[in-house]
Amino acid sequence: MASEPAVPDLAVRVAQAGKTFAGGRRALRGVDFVVRSGERVALLGASGSGKSTLLRTLCGLETLDAGPGHIEVLGRRLQTGGRLAADIRAQRRAIGIIFQQFNLVGRLPVLTNVLTGLAPELPLWRAVLGRFSAAEQARALDALDAMGLGEQAFQRASTLSGGQQQRAAIARTLVQGARVLLADEPVASLDPESTRRVMDLLLQLNREQGLTLLVSLHHVGLARRYCERVVALRDGALVFDGPTAQLTPAFLRELYGTAVEELETDDPPSEPMPLPVLAAA
Repeated sequence: MASEPAVPDLAVRVAQAGKTFAGGRRALRGVDFVVRSGERVALLGASGSGKSTLLRTLCGLETLDAGPGHIEVLGRRLQTGGRLAADIRAQRRAIGIIFQQFNLVGRLPVLTNVLTGLAPELPLWRAVLGRFSAAEQARALDALDAMGLGEQAFQRASTLSGGQQQRAAIARTLVQGARVLLADEPVASLDPESTRRVMDLLLQLNREQGLTLLVSLHHVGLARRYCERVVALRDGALVFDGPTAQLTPAFLRELYGTAVEELETDDPPSEPMPLPVLAAA
């Protein structure tokens, strides 16, 4: 089968994506959409809608079902029909992913956690032994400064607040050199102030460094404020792809029925947060 023509400014292409787990549970049902470079897209849905599964397929942590389904990131085929590309490790360098759980090693210094973002580009022995050059450490310190965490670089990661840990996770993707950032419910466990700070930083990265954002959320107000477009899932199927301005209460109830009660629809507080100056990528 001939492949689709390349689109120069396309960051992500998802085509006929299906995923079935053990027991026959279908997590994704023929999902199709594209994301252009520099877009901010909210991935919206109630629990069990398939948001996390979709994000994991976009970085190769999950494979699609066998068949015609495939995923392209930055113009390269990442997986097809349940098989990852042979160069998946190299491709992952350009794809950052942050999770609700932060995924930091609590007993290690914050700086060391951020330096793990360099692992895909280092020889295996250096990554395993944690041998990082002075230039690499300076790169990580710059990323922490950009996240407002320069003073915490040598603290154990476990001593940071939840919001600080999430900012450290973002710093790790900056060190990695990611061009596409996938965020899976990145603020679900944070207090309102930390939520606003993390989302403001993601917005700033998009505007100042051109980072493409695909952010899984269950908070409609955050989607409206921070993203220009929403891809909405229900029971693994794509039910809406369009501007966030259309996410009115009536429209959401039409999409989700009684499941809309699982989504937070109140607008978040609007007080501005002071943000650091980000260095150019």
